[in-house]
Amino acid sequence: MANLLILGAGYGGIAAAKALEKAGQPFTLINKHEYHYFTTLLHEPAGGRNKFEEYSVPLRDVLRQPTSEIVKARVTELKPQGNTIVTDRGELAYDYLVIALGNAPEYFGIPGMQEHALVLRSLDTARQLHEHIEKTFAAWQEDHDDTRLCIVVGGAGLTGIELCGELADWMPELAAQYALPLEKIQLINLEAAPTILPMLEEDLRAEALRVLESKGVQLRTGTAIVKVNRNQVELKTRETIDAQTIIWTGGVRANPLIEQAGFEVDPKGRAKVNEFCQSVDFANVFVIGDSAWFTGADGKPLPPTGQAAEQMGDAVAQNITAQLQSYPMRPFRYNNLGTLASLGAEVGVGSVKGVRTKGVSAALMKEGSKAKYLWHLGGLRMISQKRGQFKRKG
Repeated sequence: MANLLILGAGYGGIAAAKALEKAGQPFTLINKHEYHYFTTLLHEPAGGRNKFEEYSVPLRDVLRQPTSEIVKARVTELKPQGNTIVTDRGELAYDYLVIALGNAPEYFGIPGMQEHALVLRSLDTARQLHEHIEKTFAAWQEDHDDTRLCIVVGGAGLTGIELCGELADWMPELAAQYALPLEKIQLINLEAAPTILPMLEEDLRAEALRVLESKGVQLRTGTAIVKVNRNQVELKTRETIDAQTIIWTGGVRANPLIEQAGFEVDPKGRAKVNEFCQSVDFANVFVIGDSAWFTGADGKPLPPTGQAAEQMGDAVAQNITAQLQSYPMRPFRYNNLGTLASLGAEVGVGSVKGVRTKGVSAALMKEGSKAKYLWHLGGLRMISQKRGQFKRKG
């Protein structure tokens, strides 16, 4: 029986594992946590919408077959030439490998960004961000230092914009909780590109801009950060902004282990794959999600999105099963279902299967997409377990 390893339990890894389990194929899933968390929703608990535990599920609640082995370990090295991987719990051999190691922040060489900025890329970092803001705001009563009440978010892609929407909803609650002057709280979004949410149509971007500005968010496009100091950002315009909360959402790159292992990679460190999501360097290695350099039908690399990772995970599971049964593999075809951006708990903007939506209807569609994902993970059982999820507290 083939020895199959899956590295990572994000959207791609968990999709591959679910599909392999359905096909009756044994595997070992290596993940640094014993749970799967909802990466694309981390802005919600970070901004106080709900409790953090609502945004993860134990892996054993998703993968329930006894032939599915789960190992809690951190991958520290890939050795594709010898068909092994190294973890903090030892070395493991494989016949087939699925790399779904997710991403790392892309700092673009901006001095001080990595040292001084918070990021939003895991449950742990979301919790750190949330607790930092609470602690910083609470301390304002001690010294009335207004830089404590200034939050700078770098990046106006999906993560940055959704985080701003959530934080904007949270600010009045914090002001009331800590007796803060609401008018002194500043939430500033800085984007080097000329527009926010570049994946959406112009009218939807304009609506997102209008909604966020109505909530008090200061959106500044065409404004590049060139340096980050402790509690200060320096801009290309030669301005400086003093803030005790600086958050970076400006980009991601692949896990550095991939490039270190000798895979052919693109400028973002993603391993080049063929039409089957198979490494061009090692035929028994499949790479998916943010780890993969897959060129779509338009000639461009697929974006690092949850839906792309899920679809790749399903496709790779089918192709590995086909190989094991001596059937031909099928090329992966990405089906872009669209993008929904929440602008807080009650409103959003987006386009789904070509249908544009905004306001409350977009927010409802976002909620529907969450329920659909829970169904995919565990059917009615999972939805029932999480039935109180995603409702703003209070």
